[in-house]
Amino acid sequence: MKLVVSKEEMLSKLSNIQNIVEKKNTMPILSHFLLEAGKQGSYIVATDLDTALKEPLNVKVEKEGRICIPARKMFEIVKEVEGDLTCETIDDQWLKVKAGASSFRLACLSAQEFPAWPGMDDKQELSVKPEVLLEAIAKTVYASGEHDTRYALNGILFHIHDGNRLTVVGTDGHRLALIIKEIVGSVQGESKLIIPRKASTELKKLLEKSTDDVRMTFGKNHVLFSVGEIQFLTRLIEGTYPNYEQVIPAANDKKIVVNREVLYKTVRRVSIMSKDTKGIKVEAAENLFRISSSTPDLGEAHDEMAVDYNGEELALGFNSRYLLDILEVIDSEKVILEMQASLSPVLVKDAEDENYRCVIMPMRI
Repeated sequence: MKLVVSKEEMLSKLSNIQNIVEKKNTMPILSHFLLEAGKQGSYIVATDLDTALKEPLNVKVEKEGRICIPARKMFEIVKEVEGDLTCETIDDQWLKVKAGASSFRLACLSAQEFPAWPGMDDKQELSVKPEVLLEAIAKTVYASGEHDTRYALNGILFHIHDGNRLTVVGTDGHRLALIIKEIVGSVQGESKLIIPRKASTELKKLLEKSTDDVRMTFGKNHVLFSVGEIQFLTRLIEGTYPNYEQVIPAANDKKIVVNREVLYKTVRRVSIMSKDTKGIKVEAAENLFRISSSTPDLGEAHDEMAVDYNGEELALGFNSRYLLDILEVIDSEKVILEMQASLSPVLVKDAEDENYRCVIMPMRI
């Protein structure tokens, strides 16, 4: 194999795969990416066995071939060199990289060792606007679990309803975020796909750069997102997702309307003194929020802000990080908090988007 590629092209494509290649050395091949150079088209592939990304590479191919290249080391080389790169294989074990007066000899692995791209049976397909998918992920993925023993919580749920409605949900058992979106096309019956948190985060990065409609193809075990020329495939999490509709409180009768930015800044200030637990106390009185935190070996903080509320007084404890995560992704000026009792779930809503709702379980303070 021999090819010439610009630094900008190689750097752009390698940056997309850095979080996908496996950094632990359990299987050396997973820390490599597959480079396939052909006269009819060239591409690179990276995988950690759960997630895979395939993207085209704009190169001048002088000799066709395939090889597996260490992803991190190649990325470091490309960042530091100047000008176009010439890459040439020396059998299946070595890659010679030249750029200007710089030259490198990289130990590689055979392309035969690289995992095959998974196939999909009984697949269905639909189309989603990139901005719709991006918003749905951004407003739910933060609430999903990371290392939860209830494995289904370590991802976000794509609930595709019969017709053209998509509900996306994230929860870690202490909080929940839900958004409903309209999509193009329809599927037979309904489908529930649990997409891993890591895959959702990487997909979000790709969507931020895309303007083309995203083709979403899913089967029993995998889902493939075609984002422009990039193919992003992930294995679905097996298991049963919690019944999210039962979690959303329907009888919260105390409604408080607050300014999103003022609440965000106030909670940030007060949480400085909350230490590891992130616990803050929120007391609701007539048209007033009193927010405080206290840590015996640090001290305490108190603050107040005006709100729109005329109900009875109520005090609740919150994990400040949970509240801040919600406020960071809500777009409108006003936020609605619906409460019932000190230890009852709190419903947080965007005042201008009835299709976005969040639930936070209070803390004992």
